[in-house]
Amino acid sequence: MKNLIIMTSCVVLLFSCETRNVSGTMFKDDVDFLKRFTDVIILSVDEHAQIAVSPDMQGRVMTSTATGANGLSYGWINRELFESGENNKHINAFGGEDRFWLGPEGGQFSIFFKKGEPFDLEHWWTPAPINEGSYDVVDQSAAHVRFNKNMQLENYSGTRFDVELNRTVRLLSDEQTAARFGYPFADVDMVAFESENIITNRGENAWDKETGMLSIWILGMYNPSPATTIVIPFIAGPESQLGPPVNDAYFGNVPQDRLVVKEDILFFRGDGEYRSKIGISPYRAKDILGSYDATNKVLTLVTYNKPDQVYDYVNSMWEIQQEPFAGDVVNSYNDGPPVPGAKPMGPFYELETSSPAAALAPGESLTHRHTTVHIQADEPVLSQIAESILGVSIEDIKAAFSVED
Repeated sequence: MKNLIIMTSCVVLLFSCETRNVSGTMFKDDVDFLKRFTDVIILSVDEHAQIAVSPDMQGRVMTSTATGANGLSYGWINRELFESGENNKHINAFGGEDRFWLGPEGGQFSIFFKKGEPFDLEHWWTPAPINEGSYDVVDQSAAHVRFNKNMQLENYSGTRFDVELNRTVRLLSDEQTAARFGYPFADVDMVAFESENIITNRGENAWDKETGMLSIWILGMYNPSPATTIVIPFIAGPESQLGPPVNDAYFGNVPQDRLVVKEDILFFRGDGEYRSKIGISPYRAKDILGSYDATNKVLTLVTYNKPDQVYDYVNSMWEIQQEPFAGDVVNSYNDGPPVPGAKPMGPFYELETSSPAAALAPGESLTHRHTTVHIQADEPVLSQIAESILGVSIEDIKAAFSVED
């Protein structure tokens, strides 16, 4: 392993860093930068679709491209934090399009807060096994790499978890992508990849509602822009049966000029200018979400292995919770200044999915699969894809916030 310079992070209200807009960076430039600090594995079966994976940074997919080394780089990479050479125990915000985390973040079963401490940023600590250090490479080919990591965690209530992680990152073929999204992609530049994440209970006790459970949490960080809109379809129906369409109370309610909620779809700004987060419950969530960058004409789609029935999901709200297993399945985060005049953590925006709460007996496992595809093409072609998969046209996406190319 090369000399890894572990990044620090700008924890909101505690730390700050220089904002750098890397939108429009070429894939080879990002790869060359990463190689200065860490090992990089390039997955590619041709000269076009490529992804860059880092074993040193918890096996995360750092970035990807659909059009080769000189093509657009899609992942957000926090260059200032690489260059700082520091390790921040609160969070190392490396960036990357697919990073492995575990929930819950808040509540009496949180793994980010120590027992008895207040739920605030000063006492918020990302567990070390998902914040720093490398994952072992156990298998590799031109199109995949598999990692293994054993970790020990303790939650706010004092429950210990002995966890084995097996994480596989795969570059998907056109045929695999068409099958995954149910759409015959043609006449487009495209890169598609998935992470398959399997956690196994290696302890002596079962994980249950009495002492707390974990969940697999995959987050993708992307370059924001004033022309980027996040799109999340959801299941329509009365609140009396399904609950609210969206949870926007994570950092205070999102203003109406940043979140538009219609009957069965919502639009959320991905401009990196206003710190906000939204979530969709298991009663409302579909297995698809995405975003559109109108400047670069890039449609991003994310899907995951959503269970056929409604399960318990861990609650990550920062409080002692009345319903610790009434959490969200799908989330999106838009970065921005924590207070007026302050610097943002990135900026970036995120598309996130979570597994159900892992009710595992000793030796049992849970799998969560998170798939990402980036598509570049002329807008009429992209609009056909968006209408088929997201249920909305590109013009409708752009009109949600009067986004201009």
